[in-house]
Amino acid sequence: MRRVFPALVAVLALFTAACGGDAGTTTTTVATTTSSTTSPSTSATQVTTTTTTPNTTTTAPTTTTTEAVGSTTLAGQPIDFGPAEGDVLMVIGVRHDDVLNLRAAPGANQPIIDEIPATFADLIALGNTRELPSSFWIEVDFDGTEGWVHMGYIGYEGDVTDATAAVIDELGERPVESTMQGLAERVAEVFASEADPESDIVQVTTVTTGDLAEVTYDVVGLGDDAVRGVRIHVFAEEVDAGFSLRTVETTIICGRGVDSDAACV
Repeated sequence: MRRVFPALVAVLALFTAACGGDAGTTTTTVATTTSSTTSPSTSATQVTTTTTTPNTTTTAPTTTTTEAVGSTTLAGQPIDFGPAEGDVLMVIGVRHDDVLNLRAAPGANQPIIDEIPATFADLIALGNTRELPSSFWIEVDFDGTEGWVHMGYIGYEGDVTDATAAVIDELGERPVESTMQGLAERVAEVFASEADPESDIVQVTTVTTGDLAEVTYDVVGLGDDAVRGVRIHVFAEEVDAGFSLRTVETTIICGRGVDSDAACV
């Protein structure tokens, strides 16, 4: 969380106190963050004017431990870590024009058996996690199809709140930008971490227009194992200069789970 944003720091701190899929993702990062994901590859756009293209293909991991389950040999080793059986998970940090790959077994080199939309929020954990040399994989149920996703692209859907006043207070004005994406990225910077790890900023829906324009971004990587990030739903009205912020709705992305009040634990 930005040190220059005490108001929102207090808000997220309150959420935390009261309370990880391979995919080709495009991330807009604060400072010089590079996101590393897997196929398919997409381009990444920074919040600054510099655009980088991360290598979004994860090399097939090597491992000395395998386990035969039926006719499938699973890479890595099972660990007592990750979502419990029956936990409901959301996809996070996947671009709106990409998908989260559901694979037959843990590992980026395993066959893809289905594709999960970037904003899907009803994955059911099956209680199995495997550790590979450079990643963790979670077994899930996606609409009746069971498979494995990279833990870096899943989280728990936490508390939802209106953060409009806090954003305007931090920026010192009601922001106006020439494009809806530019406006949303400016808002996302308010929530992003400038410390290690630096946050990834990812557009997870397309821009829609009507009475108000709207778009959703994920800010992932806040350096907190309880709060993994925040999903930002930005609404704006069209003006002569472009788009003027109307409201900002935030959903906390939890890393370990949520309690009965949707607060991170």
